[in-house]
Amino acid sequence: MSDSLERSTKINLLKDPVVKKLCEVLDKSSSKGWRKLGEIVGNERRFKVSSDDMEMCSLKVLELEGSPSRMLLRLMGDRGCTAGHLMDYLQTLGNSEALQCLKPSALQILIQPQSVALISGHNLRLSCHAVGKSPVQYQWFKCKEEVPNVFSPDLVISPVHQRDAGFYICRVNCGDTFEFSQWAQVDVLNVSYQSLEGRLKLVIQPQSQRLYVGDPLQLECGAVGRPIPRYQWHRNGVPIPNATKRKFAVSICDDHCGRYRCEISSSTERLWTNEVHIVTVHRDYYIKVLYSTDKVALLIGNLSYQNHPQLKAPMVDVYDLTNLLRQLNFKVVSLLDLTESEMRNAVDEFLLLLHKGVYGLLYYAGHGYENYGNSFMVPVDAPNPYRSANCLCVQSILKLMQEKETGLNVFLLDMCRKRNIHDDSTPNIVLRVTANIVFGYATCQDAEAFELSSSGFTNGVFVKFLKKRLLDDEKITVVLDKVAEDMGQFDATKGKQALEIRSSLSEKRALTDPIMPGDSADHAHSRQWAKAHELPETMCLNFDCGVQIKLGFAAEFSNVLVIYTHIIKKPEEMSFCQAHVTDFSQDLDVDPKEMNRETPEETGIYLLSSSLPQHCLYTRLSSLQKLREELVFTVCLQGTFAAMDDDPIHWTKSISIGKPLIARLDLHRAMRRNSCLQTCLMPHSPSHSPCHSPGPEHRHHLHYGAHYAQDYSRLSPQHHYLDVSENLQGAIGGSFYENLSQCHYDPMYDSAGGLSSSPGRLSIPIEASDDITELQTVFINSLQLQQQ
Repeated sequence: MSDSLERSTKINLLKDPVVKKLCEVLDKSSSKGWRKLGEIVGNERRFKVSSDDMEMCSLKVLELEGSPSRMLLRLMGDRGCTAGHLMDYLQTLGNSEALQCLKPSALQILIQPQSVALISGHNLRLSCHAVGKSPVQYQWFKCKEEVPNVFSPDLVISPVHQRDAGFYICRVNCGDTFEFSQWAQVDVLNVSYQSLEGRLKLVIQPQSQRLYVGDPLQLECGAVGRPIPRYQWHRNGVPIPNATKRKFAVSICDDHCGRYRCEISSSTERLWTNEVHIVTVHRDYYIKVLYSTDKVALLIGNLSYQNHPQLKAPMVDVYDLTNLLRQLNFKVVSLLDLTESEMRNAVDEFLLLLHKGVYGLLYYAGHGYENYGNSFMVPVDAPNPYRSANCLCVQSILKLMQEKETGLNVFLLDMCRKRNIHDDSTPNIVLRVTANIVFGYATCQDAEAFELSSSGFTNGVFVKFLKKRLLDDEKITVVLDKVAEDMGQFDATKGKQALEIRSSLSEKRALTDPIMPGDSADHAHSRQWAKAHELPETMCLNFDCGVQIKLGFAAEFSNVLVIYTHIIKKPEEMSFCQAHVTDFSQDLDVDPKEMNRETPEETGIYLLSSSLPQHCLYTRLSSLQKLREELVFTVCLQGTFAAMDDDPIHWTKSISIGKPLIARLDLHRAMRRNSCLQTCLMPHSPSHSPCHSPGPEHRHHLHYGAHYAQDYSRLSPQHHYLDVSENLQGAIGGSFYENLSQCHYDPMYDSAGGLSSSPGRLSIPIEASDDITELQTVFINSLQLQQQ
């Protein structure tokens, strides 16, 4: 008898295939089945099987796939019955077929082939290993056809192609005995993507469609991994019956329009595709549907200023908006604490991903100011005092977005709008006349924006109310109007901060509009951006002492990486061991005191802490955009053995994870294209400006000592954000499109932002729309907070 079926083995420890086969025999037998077995056991009274127990077993027939025999064996096992006892009872029962189930087989399959989904061009390996009393032979089949010339335990197809997809089975022969393995499904996806062995990875996303009633709707998604993924399509959040394949097809009617996505799962992981919109149109009746060709968002939060007051709320605000915008299918890049060159390079990368019809959204939280209708975002390395040459002009970014012929341009500027007395520059930015621009200013012209002082992490006033409305399926200006009304009821900021909205929007554009990709897409940039948002793979490190460590990664922001270590295996003789990471690049400026902490909060991971695995050591690496080379660090293991003295023994491994997340875009470099800068030739431009004269610091805060309700004990002046452009007049350059019969319109502004006849102020002509060469790219957002 095999070790697993020794007579002393408790019934509850028998392998499930053995128990399953035994129960099938006992359940189907009437005279020598489970009832007779129960009588024999009950009469002996060793394991106390009562009439009530037998009645409970009989009730199992009322359950789906219920087994009275399995219930009886479980009761016997709980009361100490062993395999030896059970064999004696079956001998008394005279059921030789049941007794044979407990005897070792002449042939036993130990390893079954596993279903798998993989990428065309990669290697397929299916394994089936068996043991027997004599040599074992293997024979592989695809469906009913024998796979030629394969007689080994492993079926290898290298490389695999789509024609190799299907169901496989292995016949194992041992003398006159044979057994078939379980079926294994092989799914081969023909996509250009790097496969990740052994891990569930989404590689094909469904696409939004606009269809005529009666046309076929075909949605497709795909994932790779082992075991093979399972699929369940959902419409408007409800599972679709029998829609459990990679491809979903149906003849379209009005009832089929809506929001679709697919849930993909394996034994240990689950993920979702993007949500796509299906719109139906009758052939004899045209309905205008507003949609975007893509949705791209750049979120920047500056809080750790070198020469100006520190802020708190930008980190929380950027994190919350990132999660909300992703629910709206925006491809989001979220960055913290950028210098001037890093901000300009980030904007340049953002612009490369815009093309015709894209919805582009820029959110900024930090210090800022507004001069003569132009808004300026202040980088963390801005000098004291700062001028326009040290900052980014929002209107210059808008001009570049217009050249891409975007479908919607949204600016959410969470900063102060006080005038900078040290900056008298008047940039001449020529903007197009377009009806697709929306500005949401966190505060009014010449006023501060506030964050709420507290011991913990809270949103700024603007995002506190914005996040409650952002997912509403309404025109973006309507959403912002409601946010303004909500802010107006907040006692803490009444009379101090009010949302201001500037818009040239002439259509009912909403952030919830469906995405219907255009025909022109630069997939090279798509792949580059996707790589820039992929986390390193989880690693299992094996040390010579027998310890195994899991090294995992998560992303808090696009430039903030979390590393966690966990001991998953150690020798019994080792009394203590611990692993930590060290020796990081000096570019990252990591404080050793905040590394390898036992809780995420101790290392500064507040927002992601609930999503991380427990019982690890955590390290937070920020400012990944400064990383110049591949990220190489050391994993140190120290441990003590019970049989040795107390001095710990050390082992180390050097690990390289390449350039993770946003580091691959090399934002640390000098401004590469200067496109953001070139749109705004300022007197203080670094390329031709004298040194800045010293002056008093230009601050944007006010301190309020009063206490307010709702746990917001204090308002920190300007402890939020940037200043924004005056009104859409200032932002777009005109008294809101008056006198449009003129090709050029040159309004002048007084200090309050109104029209003035006096010279010496900003002159912003509006030019008619010109054709601009488009950099047509698609932005793929694969940044996932991953848990290994």
